[in-house]
Amino acid sequence: MNALRIIGYIAAAILIFFGVLFIWGAFGETSQPEWICVGGISAAIGLGLITLASWKPGAPKPADNVTLKIDLPANINLDTLKCKSCGGALTTDAIKMVAGAPVVTCPFCRTTYQLAEEPKW
Repeated sequence: MNALRIIGYIAAAILIFFGVLFIWGAFGETSQPEWICVGGISAAIGLGLITLASWKPGAPKPADNVTLKIDLPANINLDTLKCKSCGGALTTDAIKMVAGAPVVTCPFCRTTYQLAEEPKW
């Protein structure tokens, strides 16, 4: 809880306390009816401060979607990229970035491989 909320709650408690005292005092021996208005306004401001102090801003907006373009190493033709374990065909949907490295997961046998750049010579 930050300091402004604490100050708001304390001020609200004081205003409500004195508001109740003014309303209560209006029905005493001196009987001053204008104290009812003063007490009511004070209590209403105190309740407003409680509402204001307990108000929390709305939920943060969801972060914008980030599209990550994968620059595949060397000249890879995805039509010919096959799984080393089962021989299944791998597509671009199977490639993800994990810890900064391109990783491909076979949709058939769930084997995961890290794509490595082969020398071009």
